[in-house]
Amino acid sequence: MSTVLRVSVIAALAAVLACVPACGKKDGAGKAKIGVVTNCTADFWRICEAGAQKAAAEFNVELLFRQPEQDFDAQAQMKIVEAWEKQGLDGMVVSVINPKGQTEDLTRIAKKVPLVTMDNDADQTGRKCYVGIDNYEAGRAAGKLIKRVLPQGGTVGVFIGDTKSANGQARTQGVFDELAGEKDAKGVDGAHPQKPDLEVRTYGKDVKYHVVDRTPREDNSPVNAQKTAGAVLARVKGLPNLCMVGLYAYNPPAILNEAKAKAMAKDIKIVGFDEDWETLKGIAAGEIEATVVQDPFAYGYESVKALATKSFDVKRIPYRVVTKDGKPDPALGCEVVEVAKFEPDLRGKLESVKK
Repeated sequence: MSTVLRVSVIAALAAVLACVPACGKKDGAGKAKIGVVTNCTADFWRICEAGAQKAAAEFNVELLFRQPEQDFDAQAQMKIVEAWEKQGLDGMVVSVINPKGQTEDLTRIAKKVPLVTMDNDADQTGRKCYVGIDNYEAGRAAGKLIKRVLPQGGTVGVFIGDTKSANGQARTQGVFDELAGEKDAKGVDGAHPQKPDLEVRTYGKDVKYHVVDRTPREDNSPVNAQKTAGAVLARVKGLPNLCMVGLYAYNPPAILNEAKAKAMAKDIKIVGFDEDWETLKGIAAGEIEATVVQDPFAYGYESVKALATKSFDVKRIPYRVVTKDGKPDPALGCEVVEVAKFEPDLRGKLESVKK
């Protein structure tokens, strides 16, 4: 081969290689394409989307973000995931609805597309990492808040979207273990000591907590949350020492709205989970005692960052507790934040992405 021909071939090869993306499948602008799908539609996920958008801008990512139209519908969620797999995305982030039922399909997907689980894990799928809090310990923090507002014990209603998810199971068990003062607490089934027609499961020895209906009340969707709360409030009305606990973002506002409708807002204590705007408003007004928050902004940011940089050693996101006064409480085992400081900071994060 002549020197001129050799130089021509090398130059042509270099030109071809220059057009090949450094890694993964990119769009025409050289951006990796990453999809994020949630488990339901909620303001919690709008905050998460803001974090994902921030990471997408910083790491040159084309972001697809979907909140399923059918809340907590694993089949509907998998349709989105499978469509993205066919499109050849560079990575996916999934808040898994039913880890046991979705493991087989997600394992198949994870062999083709880098997968990160967020908020709710499915650790047998081959996913690259999990981004979220320790839901069991966060559930225990909620249990400690119950004990703080009902130091002499009392009647507790527990509300949640569903308990099929890993996070739902971990949170509720954390609550019950804290009330019982022991690990893997089972509780004792029986009738309420002051209302024999009310079935309860009792946790604790010297100080007793009676859980209405013996189990968390699942609503399966935000549209059912207030009705579900109302059914419990109607049956416990008149009892002393009442605490209602909402373990999904939309539950605390639904409990408060129904308590107001039944003229019971001053008769119950409300403990929440997540940073719903109405929950924060209720805390500021003294209508909700506190809420355990996860930081969905960090969920979105860290998940997209992990896939964009291929760095999957993500540490657990710390949970915090938001109260009206922000007074530190070592018993909670986490940072306590004043709502008047927490809410503006959260809104600032959202605004920073819009800009």
